[in-house]
Amino acid sequence: MTSTGPTTKPHISIGIIARNQEKAIGPALRSLFQQSLLKELSRSNLTCEILCLANGCADRTPAIAEEEFAKETSRHPFRHAFQCQTLDINERSKLSAWNLFVHKLSARESQFLFLMDGDILIRHPQTLWNMYSTLVENPNASIATDQPIKDISLKELKSWRERIALATSEMADTIQGKITGQLYCIRADVARQLYLPQDLAGLDDSFIESVVGTDFSTGRPAPNRIVTAENASHLFEAYTSVAEVLNNQERQAIGKTIAYVLIEHLKHLPREQRSDLARTLREKEQSDPRWLRRLIDEHLRNARFFWQLFPSVPRCRARRGCRILTFKKATHFPAAFVRLLVTWIACARAFRHLKEGQMHGWTEASRDKIPSLGLLGEKSACPKRQPQPANS
Repeated sequence: MTSTGPTTKPHISIGIIARNQEKAIGPALRSLFQQSLLKELSRSNLTCEILCLANGCADRTPAIAEEEFAKETSRHPFRHAFQCQTLDINERSKLSAWNLFVHKLSARESQFLFLMDGDILIRHPQTLWNMYSTLVENPNASIATDQPIKDISLKELKSWRERIALATSEMADTIQGKITGQLYCIRADVARQLYLPQDLAGLDDSFIESVVGTDFSTGRPAPNRIVTAENASHLFEAYTSVAEVLNNQERQAIGKTIAYVLIEHLKHLPREQRSDLARTLREKEQSDPRWLRRLIDEHLRNARFFWQLFPSVPRCRARRGCRILTFKKATHFPAAFVRLLVTWIACARAFRHLKEGQMHGWTEASRDKIPSLGLLGEKSACPKRQPQPANS
């Protein structure tokens, strides 16, 4: 572990969770250091800390992160506004890395936490600042997200599969109160009320979205607790092959199932246990590591068909299409139909895998099959250059 930078207590903590992403981590960090957030913090005499949590890496991801941190702490125009740290964690688990960052590694003084994957590119220079400002200006909101952009949207010539993938992205944009685990900003006091059980199987976004969106299962769904910042976006590598799309959709179906089962269980806990959810979930896992697995097994015994995994499986994609403006429905119909068909197939596969007890290793392993964004660092979306925050 290496540590560089000033010792001023940070106002914001940024956690980058990475595993075997030696091609992507460099461009990802360079896009981070181009953010105007660092300049704005400097203006306000505030600081942030940037922690790269390399978990279970078998490549040079930690070393490359250290090299990038060393460069930026020596030459960045606002280097006094941040401190950096690389942590090489042996355990291969995004969930464990999340829990470590939120509950042990991030500064207790930090009021806002950013969670970021190590294989994305932050595209708009004001992205992080706008996400942070959105939470400051919306005291009732708990999480701020940005706009995820598929890399294929930058291509001039697109295949029919890529066009359908982009059209379904526009359909997904109509859903409010959604997060992507790739990048979000969360109030520190809210994050520290959460704990991610290991049997979530790497599907943290569905759980966090469900808990925060229902005020820790104490109230009705409130999508306004999760807001999307304007002029904020990041680039990620899209799934285009049939196998990749099916695997990703199956992973999401498993995540929705686990989140649904867990939220239903939490609803029946005493209010004091729900209000201190982090301690409740941690104690449950320590006393019985398979407690969540048992809940899921019980749910599966009562689910005879795949459309009973979680509510409204047959309609979950169709509802998205209904939210699109009428004049767009014709152009989006092929994408909507294919997406609905893929969802049903993925849910059927998820049902089979869950019935067979394949929940934990399958979803974690599936992430390793996704190509890295390393080559995207050469594209015009995030060109190689010395970091110069906007309006510097």
